[in-house]
Amino acid sequence: MPNLSSFYGVKVRMYYNDHNPPHFHARYGEDEACIEIATGAVIQGDLPRRALNHVVEWLEIHRAELENNWERARRQEPLDAIAPLP
Repeated sequence: MPNLSSFYGVKVRMYYNDHNPPHFHARYGEDEACIEIATGAVIQGDLPRRALNHVVEWLEIHRAELENNWERARRQEPLDAIAPLP
């Protein structure tokens, strides 16, 4: 699973050939959640509130890049790294 970004202890990844809806995986310590790209909703799993707030803030900044990477993953192309939160 390619690592897209890391910030404040959060690692963001995306699987090739993953199920719909378009989403990414965010891991913080032992916690992990699948986050829907379009809405920022947690599809599965859980993150501590502070980590989730950082992830949602990051998502709002980089939604277009995440959508592009989702399409690249569907085509089995290399994914682009995405800048962390400032």
